[in-house]
Amino acid sequence: MGILTIGIIGAGRIGKLHVDNLKLMPQIKIKAVSDVVVDHLHEWATSKEISTLTTNYQDLLADPEIDAVFICSPTNTHASIIKEAARAKKHIFCEKPVSFSVEETIQALEVVKEHGVQLQVGFNRRFDPNFKKVHDLVQQGEVGQPHILKITSRDPQPPSPEYVRASGGLFMDMMIHDFDMARYVMDSEVIEVSAYGTTLIDPAIEEAGDIDTAIVSLKFANGALGVIDNSRQAVYGYDQRLEVFGEKGAAAADNCRPTTVEISTGESVVKEKPLYFFLERYTQAYIAEVTQFARAIMEKQSVICTGNDGLQAERIAKAAKESLLSRQPVKIEHKKYAVN
Repeated sequence: MGILTIGIIGAGRIGKLHVDNLKLMPQIKIKAVSDVVVDHLHEWATSKEISTLTTNYQDLLADPEIDAVFICSPTNTHASIIKEAARAKKHIFCEKPVSFSVEETIQALEVVKEHGVQLQVGFNRRFDPNFKKVHDLVQQGEVGQPHILKITSRDPQPPSPEYVRASGGLFMDMMIHDFDMARYVMDSEVIEVSAYGTTLIDPAIEEAGDIDTAIVSLKFANGALGVIDNSRQAVYGYDQRLEVFGEKGAAAADNCRPTTVEISTGESVVKEKPLYFFLERYTQAYIAEVTQFARAIMEKQSVICTGNDGLQAERIAKAAKESLLSRQPVKIEHKKYAVN
């Protein structure tokens, strides 16, 4: 396959980001974009050399020239579009989560498997060079048998209540990235979850039925323990840290900052605050994940982040919500889904 022709379903912030990153690859052609409203997109589409704008995503699925689609629409549309795209023999990149329902996700994966197309889930943090380095060090045995995983993930500002109501909640929308990272870095399934959460930042988030501050404890099948803390508001920037501690030592990834310059004086030692926005923090990761997806299709390889990875992260998120409500630990049976 000389040129891979792509269609983008959903032209919001993340859809436009993927367009920009795909444009970096000369072997990629972005032919079409669909969104519920396209009147404001004509000038943008022209500047990106996108020939087709439509309000009907099925136009992309019916186009024989389009090899793959990126699903960047709201989460409640993902599973149904995945099934339609698979039946149309389109390879699929889908933003996380695949759905809000484990059962619905399994149904979508069944259709993908039946029609033999590739599905990659958009857990971009796997492709961050810092986190990937920690993963690789653990795999190489540099820290020995892992004992403890610590993940901190805090947003610089809370989302709107409207977003919260449609997001699936903190565990499914935000911490799901950390659940995937836990599985990825530790190379082991989470078998038990204990979740604690509250609303300390914005009462409107509680009114919308969610929390903005959470700590989740994990037990892994390999015997290790983990802890994840999330906050919807870190006033100093986008706080993203990870550490694996094991029998031989530890491997840690710190925050990314605009520079590594540190000023030391008699009064203080000062370094720059973390990067503020997730698009800045994970620029390299976003580019790497779409590059790998394209390469997997063009070279007939397996994708790195499969539908099964999306499914298992959803199972952990569901268990965390159950634990929060029941105030009890919740055990998980993962039942790996074979994608091929």
